[in-house]
Amino acid sequence: MTTVLLVDDEELVRMGLRAVLDAQPDLRVVGEAADGAEVPPLVARLRPDVVLMDVRMPAVDGIQATRQLMASGDSPPRVLVITTFENDDYVYAALRAGASGFVLKRARPAQLVDAVRVVARGDSLLFPAAIRRLAGAYGVGAALLADARLTARELDVLRRMAAGRSNAEIAGDLVLSVETVKTHVGNVLGKLGARDRTQAVIVAYESGLITPAG
Repeated sequence: MTTVLLVDDEELVRMGLRAVLDAQPDLRVVGEAADGAEVPPLVARLRPDVVLMDVRMPAVDGIQATRQLMASGDSPPRVLVITTFENDDYVYAALRAGASGFVLKRARPAQLVDAVRVVARGDSLLFPAAIRRLAGAYGVGAALLADARLTARELDVLRRMAAGRSNAEIAGDLVLSVETVKTHVGNVLGKLGARDRTQAVIVAYESGLITPAG
């Protein structure tokens, strides 16, 4: 059973999200918050697997709340941002703060459910085109790349991660076993100091390893 905390300042939105998620046999909403300030104590008490987090809230926004969760200690929950606009600077800032992906509020119920499941199992929900646009708007730096010392194969794997390719798809592209790809992915995350695939892709853009142009 995957447990979910809903965070949105609009009660009607929370009601709709709860109805969709609680209808699934493997998902259960364990709490709600109307502002980011309520999130850390609720997470400490309820220990949800996933926090479905709005980014624009009046007092403490989803970016600050995500950053607090990531800094709070061992095994923070996965954060899935829910947003109205995919090209919102708030979304990119939340991803940089540690969110594992985002889903649009206009998504169909099945897409929302799938997004929660993907993030809950430890995968990242990447939208390569949107991340490219956001990275381009946000700007890049070059400080990290030299220190990472990725091998040529790891660079190949990271470029495909940035394109949203799964481990199985990367294995097919590079004629490798899935287990070998998993090892490369783990090495990439470790060298970049990234928590998950989303963070690795963000680091890749901001280091200048991958440019928003493609």
